[in-house]
Amino acid sequence: MPAIYLSHGAPPLADDPVWPGQLAAWSAGLPRPKALLVVSAHWEEAPLALGATRTVPLVHDFWGFPEHYYRVRYEAPGAPELADSVRKMLRGPGRPVQDIPDRGLDHGAYVPLVEMFPEADLPVLQISMPTLDPGELMEIGRRLAPLRDEGVLIVGSGFFTHNLAALRHGGIPGWSAEFDDWGREALAAADVDALIDFENTSPAGRLAHPRTEHFAPLFVALGASEDELGSARSVIDGFWMGLAKRSVQFG
Repeated sequence: MPAIYLSHGAPPLADDPVWPGQLAAWSAGLPRPKALLVVSAHWEEAPLALGATRTVPLVHDFWGFPEHYYRVRYEAPGAPELADSVRKMLRGPGRPVQDIPDRGLDHGAYVPLVEMFPEADLPVLQISMPTLDPGELMEIGRRLAPLRDEGVLIVGSGFFTHNLAALRHGGIPGWSAEFDDWGREALAAADVDALIDFENTSPAGRLAHPRTEHFAPLFVALGASEDELGSARSVIDGFWMGLAKRSVQFG
């Protein structure tokens, strides 16, 4: 299986005239996964945690939206066997792994999955980010990489630029466009060192990501596909409400 990093959008993504179709076309072109392993910008928890391994209610972790967005359901089966494999791969001396069995999928996980796999018939496991350190997240990805040979789609879910406070009504901010262009070139060149040090190597890096949680899932996907970084391709690009929605497939 490939590994992917996607920009997940907010709940209104479902109403966009273009983006849902782009996500659906992407998933239609992928081999059918045996299961999905999702790392979302919206779950930071240390030690690293595994979410529910049975079907539980979603985490509607957003505020101020119309009521119908809170009625969305995505009742995918849990993935207990995948959870067992992940525990074995990630747990070790100084690397505890915890279970939070009632923690459902947050919007960073289910919003794109509703568009990509609307039947909700694939087992899904979400794990937390125990750190935002790019190097440590790449190591987690490396440990998870063998799952790709078992048919598991590893999904890092964030947003390629994410600074809601700096957005202005209408148009694409210069900092968002500049960072997106830089990121496209860095990915095409497989320049992992530049990506890891993006706060210093990119234009407007600290504006594009004043806090790095929405860029951080990229590094799990990078680690999981380290032997195929030259295969990186942007499947989705462009902007949504001024934010870069670049989404990348490795392998």
